[in-house]
Amino acid sequence: MKPGEKGWLKEYLDFRKELLKDIASDGRRTSHPEHSLYRIVQPTGLMYGQSIDSIRHPDSKNWDSKDRMKVVLAESLISSSLLFNDKSIKNPDELSDVIMKSVESIGSFYNIFPELATPTKTLFGKKKTPVELAEKILDKRIEHTNSYSGNFWSQFFHNSLLFLDVFIYGQWIHTSTDRIVSDFFKYEREELRFSVVKVMAAAAHANVTIEFEERKLLEHFLNGAGLSTEKKKEALAIFEKGIELEEINLPTNNSWILKKYFLELAILTIWSDKQVEDLEVEFLKRFCNYLDFSEDDLENSMMAIEGFVLEHWEQLNALQNKKNYDQVSAQFIGRMSRVTDNNKNRLVKEVQENRELMMLLRKAKSNELTEEEKIHMQELLIVVLKTIPTFVIVSLPQRFLTLPILMKILPKNFFTESLSD
Repeated sequence: MKPGEKGWLKEYLDFRKELLKDIASDGRRTSHPEHSLYRIVQPTGLMYGQSIDSIRHPDSKNWDSKDRMKVVLAESLISSSLLFNDKSIKNPDELSDVIMKSVESIGSFYNIFPELATPTKTLFGKKKTPVELAEKILDKRIEHTNSYSGNFWSQFFHNSLLFLDVFIYGQWIHTSTDRIVSDFFKYEREELRFSVVKVMAAAAHANVTIEFEERKLLEHFLNGAGLSTEKKKEALAIFEKGIELEEINLPTNNSWILKKYFLELAILTIWSDKQVEDLEVEFLKRFCNYLDFSEDDLENSMMAIEGFVLEHWEQLNALQNKKNYDQVSAQFIGRMSRVTDNNKNRLVKEVQENRELMMLLRKAKSNELTEEEKIHMQELLIVVLKTIPTFVIVSLPQRFLTLPILMKILPKNFFTESLSD
């Protein structure tokens, strides 16, 4: 599979058919579709503008950053469509129909934006199939993103706008496509992009001083946001002057995932100069209150970002100069430890009901486990952790959560209590 060549989308659909089947058949769903979408999209890096290798295709080592981003965008759009599909899917034919309707709707959606509109026929007058049209439009959309793969921050504030595509698309697929509706979504797209500037400005002014790194972030963003000349001037003025939270007026429409995106955007803006000061922490708490989020929501977002960064540390080269691995690791372990302490009884019960895990724990009490047994214990413990409500939404960084790390995260005397009658 080569995302830069014709036919890549069909190959992707074949490769990911089991995952898409899982999503369509409630296998990846939580109680709220937006929570489910966050759980799928956040680990891919799309919300942070990153093109990490999230689908782990055998050929992906040969892909460049734009190829990876194209595949992640396709997966996010199709997943969004499947998650918001209300009808139950009874057989493979129905699944195939739903997926093809999702692919067809990608072409129709992007065609409402003039810079991405694509002819539905070839030069010879032959009508393009939905897959061919969607493939061409996704190619064109990714061409509008940042191609420089070495800078985490320029990618974040340029390519994270792709997440807004996924959000708007999720609303669009439930509407009729008349002229008035199309104009509304074009307007909403610009307003949401402008909201990103306002959140960045508020976060950058949180410690009163605008840092060099924060100015560079605005520059990266304005280069790729596609704002009108008038909006760009307004954005620069807001960034220089700052903006109070009460003046932001984010168009969240009570959307949980959109508010989550703005919160995590603010967190990463504050991260950009490495130092997180007390004034900035206070700002994030006030921002959560403004979004009708609790401090637990802030903790969860911090944990989600830290987990993503730790899981993909080697791929996020530019970020390594900004954040210290040990520092991020310690913060993440501390957050997870607080969650597991609060859910200790639930975890003990889950372990005691897992026969395989109990056998391994009893053996580990008196004997050294083999490497295979240690890996299996790690996998089983992560399954147990996923029963905690927080981790139904926040994805766990499985490669980072080695057995020694899990020992630090789980509550004190956890295994002793689990083995007691």
